[in-house]
Amino acid sequence: MLPNTSFITRVQSDAPGTAEAIAEVLSKLVPEDLALIILFVGEGHDLDVIEQALAPVTRQTQIIGCTTAGEIGAGGYLEGQIVAMGLPRSLFRVATGHLSNLRQFGPEAARDLAFELRAEVTFSTADWANEVAFLLSDGLSLMEDQLVWALSEALGQSPLVGGSAGDGLSFGKTFVLHDGRFLTDAAVLALLRTPCRVTAFRFDHLEPTDHRMVVTDADPAQRLVRGINGMPAGPEYARILGKDPQQLSPFIFAANPVVSKIGDDHHVLAIQRVEPDGTLRFFSAIEPGLVLRLAQSTDLEAHLERELNRLAPKGETPAILACDCILRRLEAENTQSAHRISRLLDRFGVTGFNTYGEQFNLVHVNQTFTGLAFYPPDDDTDALANSDFTAHLVKTRADA
Repeated sequence: MLPNTSFITRVQSDAPGTAEAIAEVLSKLVPEDLALIILFVGEGHDLDVIEQALAPVTRQTQIIGCTTAGEIGAGGYLEGQIVAMGLPRSLFRVATGHLSNLRQFGPEAARDLAFELRAEVTFSTADWANEVAFLLSDGLSLMEDQLVWALSEALGQSPLVGGSAGDGLSFGKTFVLHDGRFLTDAAVLALLRTPCRVTAFRFDHLEPTDHRMVVTDADPAQRLVRGINGMPAGPEYARILGKDPQQLSPFIFAANPVVSKIGDDHHVLAIQRVEPDGTLRFFSAIEPGLVLRLAQSTDLEAHLERELNRLAPKGETPAILACDCILRRLEAENTQSAHRISRLLDRFGVTGFNTYGEQFNLVHVNQTFTGLAFYPPDDDTDALANSDFTAHLVKTRADA
């Protein structure tokens, strides 16, 4: 077991009623002096009830969040819970904003928002060197590709990490949360400035194979692929796998993803579902002419443990905020490794959610484990001597 030195608050509730669950979460968060609360809301909760409970809290603390395709907290993989992470005011300056009407997306509005938020946190804490951006977006808006490109232009060298909100496996309607209100067709951006060391990370356990296929007919705006190798997309994908087209399911897609390869790097382009006409709907934009490769999974559990250990050198335990693709969770469930992976996520103190897609700097991808690892400030920073921070850290260790 890694030592628990986390200085960031993480709470959750498995209460079946929404009012009881959000009350339990807020009872543990409100007494803390927090700059930001990040809330992940599991499927089935009453969002109106949550909005009412959050109303008095938003006057003192900024709150963002989203609905999920599953949650991650104490115990690992969770379902139908409310999970939260709180960032202490003594160590974080935060500016948040949101973009509405994503389906009528204009890059100027995204760039303006990023510039505005950067200016707000930079001028208030110019002596705090580390800055990152965290993005939550409507997972059914189909606009994440354009959104991250525009935001990254304005963010410069500041890393951008995020996830697409979910709706379980229903794919009905997803919501993001800003200023105590749940919004659809929207995205919320948080700029964080801190003396803490922060590592932005993205990894996957997939290896491209030599099995190639060419997208011959596609509608990028709708993320639809109609043709592969000049044949109807669904049946051709099934043929390449040696499957009957009727067997195609989320579990098959999770186990048999496709990637685009650029140099030594690859980007996972995951399939969401097969439409009745045999068209494949993807989680990200696909262009005609794109060469795809079938990918094969390595050991998901072993790979995750190796990568999490890299984030915790010499036993140092970061607070990890994670956006974990729902397809990874489906693969874990399909291979009977979900319980072991849950123990691993719990051991490393991961907080986060299962997504419909992940964002990392300029790209929107799928089937990755993407996030931010927060480490306490170095010993020689002024913040470590801050009495509020010291008291917070001592209290957290005492409660562990």
